[in-house]
Amino acid sequence: MYLFFEEDGAFKAGTILSQNGNAYQVELVTGRRTKIKGGHVFFEFSSPAAAELLPSAEALAAEIDPQFLWEVAPEGEFRFDAIAQEYFGEGASVVERVATLLTLHGHPVYFHRKGRGNYRRAPEEILKAALAALEKKRRLEEQRKAWVAQMVAGELPPEIASQAITLLMSPDKNTIQWKALSDASAESRMTPLRLLLKLGAIRSPYQWHIDSFYAEHFPRGKGFPATLSEPNQDGWDAWPVSDVKAFSIDDSNTTEIDDALSVEEIDETRLRIGIHIAAPALGLERDSDIDGVARSRLSTVYAPGIKTTMLPDNWVQNFSLDKGRPVPCLSLYAFVNRETLEVQATETTLERISVVENVRYDKIEHLFTDEALIAGTVEHEYAKEITWLWKFAKKCLADREAVRGRPEVLGRLEWGFELDGEGEDAKITLRSRRRGAPLDLAVGELMIFANTVWGGWLEDEGRAGIYRSQSMGRVKMSTTPGPHDGMGVPQYAWCTSPLRRYVDLLNQRQLISAVMGREAVYRPSDTDLFAIVSNFTMTYAAYNEFQRKMERYWSLRWLEQEKFETVEAVVVKGELIRIEGLPFTQRMPGLPELPRGQKILLDIHGMDYVDVLLDASLREVLNETDEEALDDEEMEVTEEVAEAPTSTPNENSVN
Repeated sequence: MYLFFEEDGAFKAGTILSQNGNAYQVELVTGRRTKIKGGHVFFEFSSPAAAELLPSAEALAAEIDPQFLWEVAPEGEFRFDAIAQEYFGEGASVVERVATLLTLHGHPVYFHRKGRGNYRRAPEEILKAALAALEKKRRLEEQRKAWVAQMVAGELPPEIASQAITLLMSPDKNTIQWKALSDASAESRMTPLRLLLKLGAIRSPYQWHIDSFYAEHFPRGKGFPATLSEPNQDGWDAWPVSDVKAFSIDDSNTTEIDDALSVEEIDETRLRIGIHIAAPALGLERDSDIDGVARSRLSTVYAPGIKTTMLPDNWVQNFSLDKGRPVPCLSLYAFVNRETLEVQATETTLERISVVENVRYDKIEHLFTDEALIAGTVEHEYAKEITWLWKFAKKCLADREAVRGRPEVLGRLEWGFELDGEGEDAKITLRSRRRGAPLDLAVGELMIFANTVWGGWLEDEGRAGIYRSQSMGRVKMSTTPGPHDGMGVPQYAWCTSPLRRYVDLLNQRQLISAVMGREAVYRPSDTDLFAIVSNFTMTYAAYNEFQRKMERYWSLRWLEQEKFETVEAVVVKGELIRIEGLPFTQRMPGLPELPRGQKILLDIHGMDYVDVLLDASLREVLNETDEEALDDEEMEVTEEVAEAPTSTPNENSVN
């Protein structure tokens, strides 16, 4: 005899070996033996053989129309064998009974299970809705298969093309579009990104880098809301106009001029050096609509050929230190001994200055060499003032180096790109600027000086601020002042770029409240401070990474444009190399162990513009070393020193 039963949710048949009351010892068709309780048994049977029952029943069940079975099923609950007799007749065979059970159980849309072997037919309205859902699912599945076939064949479905960026950046993996893209990628043995690039859904790797960045960080678009409040100059008359002869030093492409400098000879023993910072905090009140926009962006975005400002153009123009008009400034004056260049006192004031000239770094850089400054032979309108600033900067640098215990990394060439044209087809010109050149040093050190002094003043005044510190090589931002070991200063707070960085704007609010003797805008316990620190740290890092990625992209494009077949590189450390004359580093797995600074020659095989990698192999180990590579561990500190717009090759560099 044989037994038909249910075990672990599956219907099975086996040979009865023994029976003890309602319990059976059964041998399955697989040869396995098992104990079956009576409650799991449907019936005993003598034919067909256990091994034949389910295959025969499944074949018969495939012929049963569940719709017809539903129509003839009675109201209320019924047993499977009862409906089998209705369908097949009173003499329904074992195979027919099991086929009926399989049909009932396999179509839960039509029949709802009410216990082992018991069912109830689905109400008509519920059945209609379920059948409609099944039909929809069937059509979607057919559509998915059709899209997969199209993409594998090299055709791009419009429904996929219209969602390309979304499918890659924030896919809903339950959608038919994502499932189709995923399946087509698997069949094509390509990543979804590379498949969409091949199909033309994304125009180019360049477009992907741009669109993906802005989709993630500017989901509402790069533009500003049309309803933003307009800047005004209410209250500006309350601030005196200084008669200092201030000038700015920036690259020709700079449009956000937020710092200027001045030098006055007070008497035969003293100088007054002025550092004048644009004061947008006077107009951008906390929690205003424009403040909300600035806080959401947190910084201006720079990359070669790209600039997305933190503030709208009209707000930038209102506070930018463009020459010929009095503009509010937060000014730091340092009273300096002319002989020793020691700072005797500092003073912070809120005033208006009228910048006399917006000096452009790249136009005069060649004039201000160390040799010419030492000899006093520079011929320029501001030669005398810049000479004093340079001398003071060298004194500031020496003081920092004494604290650091090692000299600053100077003389390094930093590279940037000038693009002629739009998008990836632009013609590329490579530009360089030497770190520590006189103008670079002068502006950079004065900005560091201001950020150090103002950071200390905020602490002395007991006013909250956002600081940068470094200990054990780790740079962090926090609301607590601390030494910056890499720079050699007791505390450091970004304050000198309020048109371009939200942290500087926030710190400026605190400084202005101190100057005016008013309650601080932010208290030390203000939860907004901690949120801004966290958000800024992540966002600024993402902006920096985007800039580095685009510099790597344009490095590869420049190599291609200039038709390089080989290129020199320098071993930075281990398998990490730096391409000579380009802002480009990458790892080269398999590179033999070579000393830091070793120059090598690479054969170029191609460029991967998606992952921004150079496909190259070692051709030759050159008999040369690059001493600058020995200082590459100083890069993090160097980025800190790059505080002024003039200290980078172009405005696209992060300051």
